[in-house]
Amino acid sequence: MSTILITGATSGLGRHLAFELVRSGHVVLAHGRDPGRTERLVEELRTEGDAEAFLADLASLAEVRELGAQVADARPDLDVLINNAGVGVGAPGTGREVSADGHELRLAVNYLAPVILTRTLLPVLRANAPARIVNVGSVGQDPVDFDDIEFRRGYDGFAAYRRAKFALAAHTFTLAEELAGTRVAVNVLHPATFMDTAMVREGGVTPWNTVADGAPGVLALATQDVGTGGYFDGTSPARAHEETYDSEVQKRLKAVTDQLLAL
Repeated sequence: MSTILITGATSGLGRHLAFELVRSGHVVLAHGRDPGRTERLVEELRTEGDAEAFLADLASLAEVRELGAQVADARPDLDVLINNAGVGVGAPGTGREVSADGHELRLAVNYLAPVILTRTLLPVLRANAPARIVNVGSVGQDPVDFDDIEFRRGYDGFAAYRRAKFALAAHTFTLAEELAGTRVAVNVLHPATFMDTAMVREGGVTPWNTVADGAPGVLALATQDVGTGGYFDGTSPARAHEETYDSEVQKRLKAVTDQLLAL
């Protein structure tokens, strides 16, 4: 059985995954932002199995680094990371928002946070190989604008969300190459379209699917050997945006990401 960190575990897909995994006998490390909600979740999970709470606001890169350090210290047996937490398109009429560090919010939470958390936890995951990293992406992907990575011009919440998910997919493929031969697999997936979550409802969208519809793809990538460097639509192998596979795009993204994280 695995020790699995799930970010954004207090609601939506993350909460559903936490219960599915703990009931299957895995140790669930549940990340949340709100102390009360996170503790209540872990109390519920502990009626089913082994669980532990970890707190961080993923809109603060310092808190993301601290989260990684705390998990690595407390659970050196960690062998699965599910980067599930995300921020949606925002409520209709919401303008451009920024993170604690001044980054465009969707870029910060949906892309920079999982990149930092993964980097911080890689030594532990490599030590516990075979290990797995699951990035919860989206079928909605728009190429990033390298001349306006922070989306200061012509901002749109849906486009910001899609750019961050494009970046997450491209990053996944770059990381898979970097980790070749380490037995640490990394994959990205679109779990299901417009699941019934607070994030989707806030965006003014009527849900098309339940979180239960989105769970099987994530659970398969977290618990089964399906190779590495893949993009999945639910449980089916699929193709991400073609430009995410472009080595020049991947190189530019890595360089700009390193710059943003060094600030």
